[in-house]
Amino acid sequence: MDVKVRAIHFDATAKLEEFIQKRVVKLEQYSDEITTVDVALTVVKPEAAENKEVMLKVLIPNNELVVTKVADSFEEAFDNAMDAMIRQLVKTKEKARN
Repeated sequence: MDVKVRAIHFDATAKLEEFIQKRVVKLEQYSDEITTVDVALTVVKPEAAENKEVMLKVLIPNNELVVTKVADSFEEAFDNAMDAMIRQLVKTKEKARN
């Protein structure tokens, strides 16, 4: 599984990237077909509450799952995106079985 973390128009801290890398590994328990995970971090303008956006894109054969979440911090937005992505992976896996 190839994991790419992109910080758009700012520099992400090593702590934030480590947090994301550690959490992304959990997706493997929901699907062993994941080839690439792309995480894009963006600060939404104007500077206000809930201006941190995380786009989580997971590539599996014949499918691309995308989740975008906004929150006060990148960690919170990423956790919300992970929860939504896990639900999508479970749904996709159930559809494939049927």
